[in-house]
Amino acid sequence: MKNGIYKIILIAILSLAFNSCKNDDDNNENQNLNGNYSGTFTVEYLNGDTFTNPVTVSFDGENNYQSSGDSENIPAGGSGTYEKGNSTIDFNDINIWTADFDWNLILGGEYDYLLNGNELTISANRTELGLYKYELVKE
Repeated sequence: MKNGIYKIILIAILSLAFNSCKNDDDNNENQNLNGNYSGTFTVEYLNGDTFTNPVTVSFDGENNYQSSGDSENIPAGGSGTYEKGNSTIDFNDINIWTADFDWNLILGGEYDYLLNGNELTISANRTELGLYKYELVKE
């Protein structure tokens, strides 16, 4: 009889431990990005050049985004639609751009992301050029 009670207690403890390990934050795909974010954009080129400027990125409930740019195209900006996965975002920029600058400065294409509370980091390592990173805080 005691063995049966011990087994039930052990199963209950293991069940509680297993369920307490679940963390909804681990599933970025279910997290909502909607809102306005501000912060810094940094590009670190492989040749050692690094450039940083302020940036804003906005997301709406229709999977649309808009990013600010500056006169030197660091970052260039971008707007369009996006698809969010568990750890990546694929930005589909809809703008027409001139060909006189690094198009990776446009928020377009696939980026890794990490959402931690109100902090959003979006980055892409373009192996042939460098690292493009947005460090943002929700307003």
